[in-house]
Amino acid sequence: MILGMMQPYFYPYLGYWQLMNCVDDYIIYDDVNFIKGGWINRNRILVNNKIIYFNLPMIGASSSKLINQIRVNNDFKIMHKKLKTIELAYKKSPYFNEVYPIIKEILLYDDDNIALFIKNSMKIICEYLNIKTDIILSSDLKKDNTLRGQDKVLAICKILNASEYYNAIGGMELYSFDDFNKEGIQLKFLKSSLIKYKQFETSVENLSILDMLMFNSQEQVKAYLKEFEVIER
Repeated sequence: MILGMMQPYFYPYLGYWQLMNCVDDYIIYDDVNFIKGGWINRNRILVNNKIIYFNLPMIGASSSKLINQIRVNNDFKIMHKKLKTIELAYKKSPYFNEVYPIIKEILLYDDDNIALFIKNSMKIICEYLNIKTDIILSSDLKKDNTLRGQDKVLAICKILNASEYYNAIGGMELYSFDDFNKEGIQLKFLKSSLIKYKQFETSVENLSILDMLMFNSQEQVKAYLKEFEVIER
């Protein structure tokens, strides 16, 4: 069984979905500390050909809390204002009519637990892209929560009987090939290809998946899901 795991990110860039698409089970790592200024509650989109951060409004965000203890401020007026930002930014994009209803369904989800909110958004986008991977919250697994870093990841791999563990290339310094091999698990890293596509009057890579969906057909994005390199030893 092939396993992947990342913290829950809000409308993450393509590499996140590539990782999810090439594993059997995908763990949303929601019982670790929230990181301010990271990607858990925000991502980058284009507005008038300029990059802006599109934020998921939160209540009680703190680095002293676990991710799954953070609440989404899903006030109706606030979320409709967020939707209006998306509409104004992308209403002239070629796939706006197909994608906007998906974004609306995601933002108007009524559960305010940020981990569950993002899990729901991932399931909706996975359905759109025909990604069949099972999504599991790490907090739902019975494990030793005193473990940290690689030790905790290895424990989760063993609980789920993983034979391979995939991680994004950015985490390469965090894990040891030797330590995974000792446990009978192949460690691999996914390195996304640099993908550019036609936007309005510019070309900016690694924006939110939201941006990619607005400018590319379902079939094209599915093709992009396969454009990566696997680093292994």
